[in-house]
Amino acid sequence: MTSRSTRKASTVSEPTVSDHVRTCPDPTRCDRCDVLVGLDGFHVVGVDRRRHLEVVIESAPMVTACRACGVVAYSHGRRDVVLVDVPCFGRPVQWSGASEPGAASLVLRRAHVCHRIWTEQHHDVAAPRALLTTRACWWAISQIRDEHAFVAGVARQLGTTWTTVWGSVQPLLQATADDETRFVEVTALGMDERSWHHVSTKPIEAGGRGPKELTGMVDLTRDQQGRVHARLLDLVAGRSGAAYSDWLAARCEAFKKGVKVATLDPFHGYKNAIDGQLEDAVAVLGAFHVVKLGSAAVDECRRRVQQDTLGHRGRKGDPLYGIRTMLRAGAEKLTDRQRARLHAAIGADVRHLEVWLAWSCAQQRTLKQWRSAFLTYFDTGRSSNGGTERSTV
Repeated sequence: MTSRSTRKASTVSEPTVSDHVRTCPDPTRCDRCDVLVGLDGFHVVGVDRRRHLEVVIESAPMVTACRACGVVAYSHGRRDVVLVDVPCFGRPVQWSGASEPGAASLVLRRAHVCHRIWTEQHHDVAAPRALLTTRACWWAISQIRDEHAFVAGVARQLGTTWTTVWGSVQPLLQATADDETRFVEVTALGMDERSWHHVSTKPIEAGGRGPKELTGMVDLTRDQQGRVHARLLDLVAGRSGAAYSDWLAARCEAFKKGVKVATLDPFHGYKNAIDGQLEDAVAVLGAFHVVKLGSAAVDECRRRVQQDTLGHRGRKGDPLYGIRTMLRAGAEKLTDRQRARLHAAIGADVRHLEVWLAWSCAQQRTLKQWRSAFLTYFDTGRSSNGGTERSTV
C-alpha cells in the first residue's frame, strides 16, 4: 500500500503539455495521461517508477447520496486501495488510490439519526475486495485460453503470485461455465477427443490430475460471410460415445433442434450419439479424416510387410522405407521421378505388391461404412471438424 508521503512525492505537479494545446480544464491534470490509462471516470494524479509501474488515480468528483436514506454525503478523506492491472510498457502495473478526492470514504450524519461510513465501489474497475482489476482478470484468461500461457507465467507478468491470479480468474471462469447462453443459436456442432495428461488417473481430491481423456464440444456456426469462428462450448470427462451422448442429453430441446450439422471423427460411438440425440442434424465426416483413415491403413500394411520381408523396422536404404512419404501423398501430386521410385520399390520384391494394393485402394477411398457421412460434406457447404482441433488444444 502506498504511503501518503510517497503519493505526495510522485504527484503530477506540472502540466505535461503546453497551455495552448491543453484540453483539460484542470491545470493539475493531463487528459492525455487519462486516455493512456483508459479508465473512464478516473484521473491520473501520480506515477512512480519502481520494480512495478505504480500509477495513482482518483475518481472524478460527483454528488454521492446514502443508499439507505438518500441524504447527500460529504467527504471523509481517502482510503488507499492497491490493484494489479495489465502489464504496460514491459512492466507490471499497480493502481493506487481509488476514489473521489476527499471522498473515498464518506461519512453521513443527519440529526444523529443515521450515521454510517462507506467506501465507493467501482465494479467496472474491480470487484469488491479484489486484488486484480477486472480487465487484468480477463487479460489473464485470454493469455491462458488463447496464448496457451501457464498461470505461473501470467503471474510473473503481473508481478504477483499464482494464488492471486487463480483466485481472481477462477470465479469468472466458473460463471462462464455456468452461463447457458453460450448454447444459443448454435447451428453447427463439432466434437473432438483430447488426451489431457499421461499420468495417474487418481481423483483430484486424492492428489491426482483426474481423468486422462476429455471430449470437447465446439461451436462451428458460420457467420454472415460464411466463415467459421470455432468456439469451445464445453469439456467433459471421458472419450467415448456415452460421454458425448450424456452431454447431448443434458442440453435443452431448443439447442438440439437448432443443430443442423454435426461433424465428428470416424468413431461409431460418436455417430450413434448424434443419431440418438440430434434427430434433425446431419452427421458429417470431414475429408481429412477419410484420407487419414486410408493413409493409416497403408502405413500399417507397409510396416507389416517390412517386418515380413526384412525382419526389422524400416531403415535407410530399405525400399519400402524410402517411399513412406510418397505413400501418404495423392497419386496426382507425384512427379515422374517419384513415380519411378515408387514402382522400383514395389518391384524390388513380389511381396511388396500387397503395399501397392493397399495404396491403390486408399487412393480410390473405398470406405463403405462412412460413405454417407463423408458425402454429406459436399451437401453442407463443406462442413468440417477441423475447427475443433484448434479449439480443444
